[in-house]
Amino acid sequence: MRLGTLCFTAVTTPPEPAPTPINRRALGCLLEIVETLVLTLILFWVIQSFVAQPFQVQQRSMQNTIQDRQYVLVDRLTPRFDGYHRGDIIVFTPPTEVSETRNREPFIKRVIGVAGDTVELRDGNVFVNGVALVEPYLYAVNGIAEPTQPENGQSSWTVGAGQLLVMGDHRAQSSDSREFGLIDVSSVIGRAWLRYWPLDDLSVLPTASHPELVSPSPGEGAPSASPKASPKASPKAPPKATPRPTRTSKP
Repeated sequence: MRLGTLCFTAVTTPPEPAPTPINRRALGCLLEIVETLVLTLILFWVIQSFVAQPFQVQQRSMQNTIQDRQYVLVDRLTPRFDGYHRGDIIVFTPPTEVSETRNREPFIKRVIGVAGDTVELRDGNVFVNGVALVEPYLYAVNGIAEPTQPENGQSSWTVGAGQLLVMGDHRAQSSDSREFGLIDVSSVIGRAWLRYWPLDDLSVLPTASHPELVSPSPGEGAPSASPKASPKASPKAPPKATPRPTRTSKP
């Protein structure tokens, strides 16, 4: 009896091709692009939230200092260390819906009164702590600045702690503290300091210092207290010299 021989053939799976250097390079480039985009977005968010933020003016209340549709850069960093002063141009969220905006879009106005100030409107002029405010930035017609008229029947305000009184430079076209009252400092987004678009109007926005006001705005630094005069020490009398005994010669 003859037995057959069984033959087994091993079936092997061909190995997968190793990734080529080109594929590795493409994957590395893709990861670098993603990392760059993520870091750029994070950096943009940090700068806009804590350092500076662009803002487009969509109001006529700051003419002719700032025109409608111009772009300004809002400083959000320095107000954390140096508060807002009289004459600063600020961007803030209005407290209520007013005629100038219906969706509580940010406003841009000028600080007129700070904490501790009493602001009054008399004969078309603004008085701060009894002193007439010199306002060369006001919107003028034929070289004559338009008067500042009260709104809602109120013409006097006392600014409390953590509050500001603001008005637009174009008083006849401005919804400001005359209409909605004082604003909270916490509602302020930042201080407008640079007009950058259109490029023809590129300039730093000046802050009115109001030297006619005696008392400085909070944050400008209070005058240092004069040092107390120390009592003068009375001069000490020189010690009396004791005479030395003289020797007599022997006879």
